[in-house]
Amino acid sequence: MSRKIKLIWDFRGPASAKTAEHHEIHLKEYITIEKLPLNITGFKIVNDMHATAFMVVTDENMIQVRDALKPHRGELYEG
Repeated sequence: MSRKIKLIWDFRGPASAKTAEHHEIHLKEYITIEKLPLNITGFKIVNDMHATAFMVVTDENMIQVRDALKPHRGELYEG
């Protein structure tokens, strides 16, 4: 079984929550278009000036997605 990697995009400023929420829509669209095997996305409001959007990919898809969508960071996904 391959590892799952959580790719994360950080958004900062007063509109960060809305931006992260909207970015998740585009992540879902990308998953559908590219027919990726996992469909795990979300967004998290860290505070009023910082929010994140994320998607989870397999090891096999990580480089393709990373190069196309340029996330700010990544971490192993345990979920």
